[in-house]
Amino acid sequence: MDMLSRHVANGEARHAYLFCGPAGLGRRSLALAFAQALNCTNPPAPGQFCGECRDCKQTAAMQHPDMTVIQAEAEGGTLKVDQVRAVQHALALKPYQSKYRVALFLNFQDAHPSAANALLKTLEEAPSYAILLLTADTPEALLPTIVSRCEVLRLRPLKIEDVERMLESRGVDSGQARLLAHISAGRPGYAQRLAVDEKLLEARAERLTDLQTLLKSTRVKKFAYAEKLTKDKNKDAMRQAILFWLSYWRDVFLCTAKAKTPITNVDHADEIESLAARLTLASARRVVADLELALERLERNVNPRLLAEVLLLDWPKV
Repeated sequence: MDMLSRHVANGEARHAYLFCGPAGLGRRSLALAFAQALNCTNPPAPGQFCGECRDCKQTAAMQHPDMTVIQAEAEGGTLKVDQVRAVQHALALKPYQSKYRVALFLNFQDAHPSAANALLKTLEEAPSYAILLLTADTPEALLPTIVSRCEVLRLRPLKIEDVERMLESRGVDSGQARLLAHISAGRPGYAQRLAVDEKLLEARAERLTDLQTLLKSTRVKKFAYAEKLTKDKNKDAMRQAILFWLSYWRDVFLCTAKAKTPITNVDHADEIESLAARLTLASARRVVADLELALERLERNVNPRLLAEVLLLDWPKV
């Protein structure tokens, strides 16, 4: 944030910024804080924001009249070209109440190719009062021509201990804070979400229990589970399940490799170590690779039921 504060304080704000890093790391929070600093009417110091003025509060709530938020309609969905074109029209208007008009593009790796090309045109023709903020998993997920026109900020996970202290400072019990810090893998945004969303923790517990059952299940039961999973009313259920399973299997892989890196699912440490002892390094690595590939294929609209069936059938039976 120091660099961004200097840009605001010195009147040197770039026309576009790209905030990159794993989901749940705080990309959106940092982008919003920067937007607050850009338009704060009562900054306590140059380049900072008060958090109390009307502009700051509206920006934090993503309801500022001079800010447009653009993202896919559903998690894991596609950001469409019409959404980007609507922003082009908005940016053609001068700010209504602030110095800058801000466009915040969330998870731009989900953009359709035509939407990405439309944004490129916007980047090239944006007026001086417009600031474009993008978040994405990695710069490599975007067009090189888009990345080259942005100030790129690569965010990295915090130390587990730092996230644990942050949660404790916000009233989370020390034992729970430790668990959530590990589950989040050092991502403060995801840790905070886990702290307030009991359903997310319940979903994780359910999917990890399913994983243990599936490892011992017959082919028939795996086919039945794949059908049930892909018929879930929550369209994002399969993607969420794969993410939970991937986190678990990465821990198994780390234990199999006898790595010193802390595992994520510390509340399942005993069973992870037990499973790792029965697998080879190659077999654990293969499951991780298959899960990562499944996520990519899911985003490419591969038949989800077939994908789930193949994925589960290839798991080692223990």
